[in-house]
Amino acid sequence: MKQLNLRSIVVKKYRPQRSNKPIISKENLLNQYFSTKTICEKWVADITYIPTKKNGWCYLSSIMDLHTEKIISYTFSKRMTVDCVIQTLNKAKMHYDIPEGMILHTDLGSQYTAREVEQWLETNKIRHSHSRKGTPYDNAGIESFHASLKKEEVYTTSYSDFEEANRALFSYIEGFYNRNRIHSSIHYLTPQEFEELAKAKMA
Repeated sequence: MKQLNLRSIVVKKYRPQRSNKPIISKENLLNQYFSTKTICEKWVADITYIPTKKNGWCYLSSIMDLHTEKIISYTFSKRMTVDCVIQTLNKAKMHYDIPEGMILHTDLGSQYTAREVEQWLETNKIRHSHSRKGTPYDNAGIESFHASLKKEEVYTTSYSDFEEANRALFSYIEGFYNRNRIHSSIHYLTPQEFEELAKAKMA
């Protein structure tokens, strides 16, 4: 590899801080049943970690619609806070009509179990579904997106600071993933194309 001037991609691992608070089990409404009939029926959300040289770990909060596999909202932040989650939810609400009883599925992270988030969901009549402890397959859709994001974008480069990472994430999500990356599970269409098709059927 040295003679050919090749280098392996070294992934810097995020080491989460361990909480002393006991994890409380909450209702799993989704129960790994990811099938949908239309948009805004089941949303899934999660937070992932993006390394930068200057600003250290930064955090991407994302929401995916399971029907279209489109990332309908995201927020990139220097801190992993409840406000970051609320911002992402508000952005989604700005662009989509939320039907009463829609499901939002998340893990049991403190940002998603916070009182402010529960109040926001209750106000918007959204049912909150939670993954079981240590069961990432319960939230496979958004976990798969974050894995693709890391393999196809984050692990292939090194971001100097928050602003550079923010631009790269925007380009990947809006320029590539939502509008150019086809998915076999949605008939080899892009998420944007499948959303437009779903909206046309609803009209």
